[in-house]
Amino acid sequence: MAIEPRRAARSGALISVVPGRGLRRCTSGRRSRMQKISVLLFLAWVCFLFYAGIALFTSGFLLTRLELTNHSTCQEPPGPGSLPWGSQGEPRACWMASRFSRVVLVLIDALRFDFAQPQHSHMPGEPPVSLPFLGKLGSLQRILETQPHHARLYRSQVDPPTTTMQRLKALTTGSLPTFIDAGSNFATHAIVEDNLIKQLTSAGRRVVFMGDDTWKDLFPGAFSQAFFFPSFNVRDLHTVDNGILEHLYPTMDSGEWDVLIAHFLGVDHCGHKHGPNHPEMAKKLSQMDQVIQGLVERVENDTLLVVAGDHGMTMNGDHGGDSELEVSAALFLYSPTALFPSAPPEEPEVIPQVSLVPTLALLLGLPIPFGNIGEVMAELFSGGEDSQPHSSALAQATALHLNAQQVSRFLHTYSAATQDLQAKELHQLQNLFSKASADYQWFLQSPREAEATLWTVIAELQQFLRGARAMCIESWARFSLVRMVGGPFTVPWQAVLAWALMATQTFYSTGHQPVFPAIHWHAAFVGFPEGHGSSTWLPALLVGANTFASHLLFAVGCPLLLLWPFLCESQGQRKRRQPPGNEAEARVRPEEEEEPLMEMRLRDAPHHFNAALLQLGLKYLFVLGIQILACTLAASILRRHLMVWKVFAPKFIFEALGFIVSSVGLLLGIALVMRVDGAVSSWFRQLVLAQQR
Repeated sequence: MAIEPRRAARSGALISVVPGRGLRRCTSGRRSRMQKISVLLFLAWVCFLFYAGIALFTSGFLLTRLELTNHSTCQEPPGPGSLPWGSQGEPRACWMASRFSRVVLVLIDALRFDFAQPQHSHMPGEPPVSLPFLGKLGSLQRILETQPHHARLYRSQVDPPTTTMQRLKALTTGSLPTFIDAGSNFATHAIVEDNLIKQLTSAGRRVVFMGDDTWKDLFPGAFSQAFFFPSFNVRDLHTVDNGILEHLYPTMDSGEWDVLIAHFLGVDHCGHKHGPNHPEMAKKLSQMDQVIQGLVERVENDTLLVVAGDHGMTMNGDHGGDSELEVSAALFLYSPTALFPSAPPEEPEVIPQVSLVPTLALLLGLPIPFGNIGEVMAELFSGGEDSQPHSSALAQATALHLNAQQVSRFLHTYSAATQDLQAKELHQLQNLFSKASADYQWFLQSPREAEATLWTVIAELQQFLRGARAMCIESWARFSLVRMVGGPFTVPWQAVLAWALMATQTFYSTGHQPVFPAIHWHAAFVGFPEGHGSSTWLPALLVGANTFASHLLFAVGCPLLLLWPFLCESQGQRKRRQPPGNEAEARVRPEEEEEPLMEMRLRDAPHHFNAALLQLGLKYLFVLGIQILACTLAASILRRHLMVWKVFAPKFIFEALGFIVSSVGLLLGIALVMRVDGAVSSWFRQLVLAQQR
């Protein structure tokens, strides 16, 4: 027997109730929930495929090297043969007799080379160059002119990435932190590789530190005395520097130290806040000049003063990439004792930054850290201005041979643990080292007869050390084409192109760029003008949210696109009116006039709603996949391009992180819409059952 359908209006939607239909809706509830779960699981699986593709490509493009935990010791020489003459039985002597008892290391963060470069008089007719940072470290020029055998200025060539934590690792281990390590700049962790600080503490030396608190995480418990100051607030130009000055001279005068490290941050923070071409930079450099002058007046004959920049900065004051201004830092050495047999060259020598590590180790009578690939600065072992050419060359050859033995041992150990190094080049280098080592040993047995070959031995040892470093750089930046080609994964589906392009356009229109120097670091202080104390995860979260806000917002809002066709349809139906005189026909066919609107249609077929969500999610993921595929192809094709680390590698990292943020946001958005849909469905079923009663 037919029963007239009852109609109830709720929230502007008309709902039809037919006997028996409510029971079918109730029994289909579980099936609808299972369909929603299936949709989420399937989209999560698709995201996992993308993640796997990104990880596979990354493993071929952004390789990391193996960190060995081996340590050098005095009891174990770096290679066969007796220790050099003069090192046995001497106090504070290990592989080689120490030349200095103490070292003062002043690290001026972001001390670009031209900040310290002496200013020569300009040529007649040429206008003088006037920049705020030029000529402010005048004490360096005066020392170089008045004491040419006691001081030297070098252009320190820095390996990218030029971020502080990676530079500190290089300055203490002598190794090459890889590009992917830039991600740990916010969350520093203790260095497990052999390093200078470890060697100093093992030898019982008293190491005093003051300055950037990054060292606290890198070397926990390593200092006999430490004064740490928070480093992340780049708007603060003076807290760290003034804190150091409060303790620097009293500590030096106390004499209760063997190595004193002071890490100043004002120059770096001034660059981030104002840029190098600002009067504040001139003030900061002038303050550093006074610090250097005060230290020069206090150091004693057994002390070496080292003033170094960990990296440079761009014209905007940023760093992190590999531009010439970022990888060019200053290195200044001074001692009241004559260091060099000759006057400095007209143009400062260019040396790799990691060369400082083996040099300081041997000058202090310490073992060279196990994983070092730097080359000793041989000139520092040649003696003062009164040294004889023969003894000077012999001292240089001895230091280089110890250095070469250490590097050869490291290469042998590393190649046995992993296959990163290229076997052919490694074999050639080992043959070169064997020949140079044999020539050196032969020279020691008959020095007078073979004096003419000494400089040849020095050249062979330098060739080996430079070749080893070049091979390591080449190997740890070598791309795996198999993994890079196999990594990208795409889903053949149509794209929601406009929505995805709006997310990208918003990223750029809000002032962002896919390069590290353009990151809005100031976002870390939104709501926290006084800084975060010792917390690192909160500023990292704020910077990440600022950078990828457009990806997250558009991904979470993507499921709302399902409502757009219904909104357009509802507007059109409101404009369509029944013509006059058709009321009777309308009463005969009320269901045609009162057809359910918008999302209420999906209540009759919930599987259509789930299918629509799945289709939309796949469309959006497909567009994101096309973007990440384009980046991987560009990085693969241009992997040897000069700008690979400046443009293509950062672009790939930004796109990969953006894809992860977008995919997670998409899943959250779909889950939220499903949750709302579940609540509406529950209310809908209750309404139907109530009307049936």
